[in-house]
Amino acid sequence: MENFEKSKNTAIVAYLTIIGCVIAIFMNQEENRSDFGSFHIRQALGLFLSFFLLGYFVGYANSWTVTSAFYLFYFILWVYGFSGALQGQKRELPLVGKLFQNTFKSL
Repeated sequence: MENFEKSKNTAIVAYLTIIGCVIAIFMNQEENRSDFGSFHIRQALGLFLSFFLLGYFVGYANSWTVTSAFYLFYFILWVYGFSGALQGQKRELPLVGKLFQNTFKSL
């Protein structure tokens, strides 16, 4: 049970900024690797990287409505993933979760 608590802590840290995601990757090294922690690291890393990548282009839209919708969409995805980590559940993010799992499967 203690091992699950460690992997749950790793999953929670992964959602705390991009720096937290990098820290979680180091927390989930070979001897401490867990499926649960790896799952949430892939979800969080994909979420942060896509946020920065798409946010760069959304910034050029120069529209309050587009920008607000973008931030709201990513905030909802973040809350969904973070709450799954807190509850100890492996739930893929809607729309993009499977893509993140396949893209970052080496983590």
